[in-house]
Amino acid sequence: MSKINVLDKGYVRLVNHMGSDLTVVNAARVSYAKESNELSEKDIRLIKFLAREGHTSPFRHVILQFEVYAPLMVARQWWKYVIGSAHLEGTGDSMEAWNESSRRYITEEPTFYIPKSDEWRSKPENSKQGSGDILSEDIGAKLSTELQDYIESGLQKYESALEDGLCAEQARLFLPAYGMYVRWYWTASLQSICHFLDQRLKYDAQKEIQHYAKAILELSKPLYPSSIVELIGDK
Repeated sequence: MSKINVLDKGYVRLVNHMGSDLTVVNAARVSYAKESNELSEKDIRLIKFLAREGHTSPFRHVILQFEVYAPLMVARQWWKYVIGSAHLEGTGDSMEAWNESSRRYITEEPTFYIPKSDEWRSKPENSKQGSGDILSEDIGAKLSTELQDYIESGLQKYESALEDGLCAEQARLFLPAYGMYVRWYWTASLQSICHFLDQRLKYDAQKEIQHYAKAILELSKPLYPSSIVELIGDK
């Protein structure tokens, strides 16, 4: 499996990957001019040691590349990990790249995320962020309809602006932004990906990005089963 659908129209696709659990082992063993040809129990114990003691540089020799299609509100939350990856304590991880589609150049028909009537969440009782329980379906249906109307209004204004000769980079101001789907390539080290997973698989992470994190985990774990379990636990 190389692609997993997420939300109503989104997806995560594994584009490419480099290395294996054995890559991590050999990156660590090079200090002693040693190399393993096949992953053994001794090697798995070394991976456990590296993760437990915070010796994370060997995990940065493994690279994965994904194509992601997600609402802008998910993309902007995700983007923080690209900025933060170079500043993780003790890592200096610069093996991270992000290239995103731009409406400065493309005018393909915009696509938007519209939650179903049973997917709208209440505000939390004891927190300034996050969400609470699912709202009633009557209220949810009303919100879905209102959002659809809002999107259609913005689309009409966007298309009208383009017909009037306005450049695409300014016409996009008329588009409702946060629910609009964007597409990007994310290339990152295994350590960076596991940092993302560790935080965004937590129960209190935003639900939408949780779904994407689960897809990243499902695509990655079969490739690096020992390393991922030791870095983030058996999620």
